[in-house]
Amino acid sequence: MKLKSFALTLVSFCIAAVSVPKVAEAATFSVIADGLDNARGVSVGPDGSIYVTETGIGGDGGCVQSPSVQFASLCSGNTAAITRIKDGQQERIFTDLPSLALQGSGIEGAGPQDLKFDSQGNAYLVYGFAGDPTNRDTVFNDSTFGQLYNIDLNSGALTSIADLAQFELLNNPDQGDVISNPYALAIQGDTAYVADAGANTLLSVALDGSGITNVVPFFSRPFENAVFPELPPGQQPPPGVDPDAPLNEIPLQPVPTGVAIGPDGARYVSDFSGFPYPEGGSRVYRVGDDGIPTVFADGFTQIGDLEFDQNGNLLVLQYADQPAWQNNFAASLFQVAPDGTRTTLISAGEGLESATSLEVGPDGTIYITNKGDRPGVGQVLQYNPITPTKPITPTQVPEPTTALGLIAAAAFGTTSMFKHKRRLADVSH
Repeated sequence: MKLKSFALTLVSFCIAAVSVPKVAEAATFSVIADGLDNARGVSVGPDGSIYVTETGIGGDGGCVQSPSVQFASLCSGNTAAITRIKDGQQERIFTDLPSLALQGSGIEGAGPQDLKFDSQGNAYLVYGFAGDPTNRDTVFNDSTFGQLYNIDLNSGALTSIADLAQFELLNNPDQGDVISNPYALAIQGDTAYVADAGANTLLSVALDGSGITNVVPFFSRPFENAVFPELPPGQQPPPGVDPDAPLNEIPLQPVPTGVAIGPDGARYVSDFSGFPYPEGGSRVYRVGDDGIPTVFADGFTQIGDLEFDQNGNLLVLQYADQPAWQNNFAASLFQVAPDGTRTTLISAGEGLESATSLEVGPDGTIYITNKGDRPGVGQVLQYNPITPTKPITPTQVPEPTTALGLIAAAAFGTTSMFKHKRRLADVSH
C-alpha cells in the first residue's frame, strides 16, 4: 500500500491522553491576551513584559499550492505581528510583518515564530516558513522567512544572524524532502538553538554572526499499528491504494517543535510526530555534548512545546491529546519530575485547546499560547499552579466558512503549521 498518497488524500479531506501516575487539582487560568492571529511563541522579557508572536493570515501576494492540503492556495501578505503585554495592557508593537497562510480561512500561518532573550537582555527572533526554500525568493519575493534574527524591540529592525532555510536547501541533513520551517528557539550563552520542524533538525547558531556551527538531524523511525482516519463518505482513495489494507509498520516523522536547555546543560527537543499523529507517538529527546539524540521521555501525543521550571521539572505541552484528524483539540500540560514521576497539571477539557507554546517566568508563573492554530481567537494564558486564578471556558473549534470547507478547521495546526515532511516511503502489506 502506498502510504504517501493515502496520507495526503486523507489530510486533504480531514481537517491521547497519556496515562500518568498523578493528577493535579483542577487547573485555573487567567487570559492576559486574546484576539491573536495564529499565536505562536510566548516569552518573558527582562522587564517582565510578555511577548507573543502572531504569524498572521497571509494576504494577496505570491501564492503556491499548499504543500499539505490539496486545492488550497498558500499566499503571502504583510499581516503578521508581535504583541506585548505590559502592565496588564495588550499592544501590537510591530505590525505588517511578512506572513504566509491558507487563503479563505487564514489558517496555516507562518511568520514570526519564536522570540527569546539572552542573558544580556538582547532579543532574538526566529522566522518560520513552512515550505520549499526555493519559493521564498522566487514566488513570495521576501527573504525574511526562514531566518534567525537579532531584533531591536524599540525600532523593530531585524539583523540576520543565520539563513536557516538556505542551509536546508544546500545541505538537507536528514536527506528527506527539502523543506524548512524554523519553529522554536532557545538561547544558551552565546549560542542559539533552533528546532526546524520542516527540516527535522536542531541547529546551533553562533550569536556573533559567524553562522551555523552544528546540526543534529532527526530521522523517521518505525511505528507499528498506527491508526488512520477513514475516507469521508463518497470519497474514493487514489488509484492503486487500498484503504482497508493493514499498515503494520510505517516510517513516522519526528517534527521537532520545541527546544529547551535542561538543568544539566543539555538540549531537550520535543518530537510532535508526523501523520497520522498516533496517540503515544510523541517523544522528548535529550541531546548532549556528543550531539546524539537519545529518548528522554516518551508516550506523549503531539507535543507542541517544552520548558524546564526552576525546580528542574520538565513541562510538556501537548498541542492536542488526540490525533488532529479526529477534530478534537483539547490539550494538556504535564510535569515530569527529575525522578521521572509524571503529573498532569492541566487535563483535557479544562480549557486548553490547540496549545502551541509554553514559557516559565522567573517567578514560576507559566504562560501558554492557546487556540494558536487559527486567526482572531488566539490567547495567552497565565497559569500559576500554586495560586489559582479565574478559570476560562473552552470554546468550540469554528466550522469552515469558505469553499475550502472540505478541509476541517484545524488541519494546518498540525500539517502545515509545522510543515513536516510528506516524503514517506511506500509500505507494502
